[in-house]
Amino acid sequence: MASKILKATTNLTGMTVSKDPHYALKLLYGKILRDLKKIPATATYRKYTEDIINTRLGHVESETNIARLERKINCGQIEEVIVQ
Repeated sequence: MASKILKATTNLTGMTVSKDPHYALKLLYGKILRDLKKIPATATYRKYTEDIINTRLGHVESETNIARLERKINCGQIEEVIVQ
């Protein structure tokens, strides 16, 4: 069982710590993938965006440690990833 160490602050003005970033990211990535289905499958934007989102979703599903997840996604703190 992975230990859950919650940070107290993001040190970013106006950005609070996410209580369950895995849940939030799974919801967001699922919505993005559903919306991408509305774009023609041959569209370059859809192909590359699906690749990025599927890779990130894989990291979210396989990595329980938030700090390691942040390093794998490599886009700042997990709270920043959620609002991107």
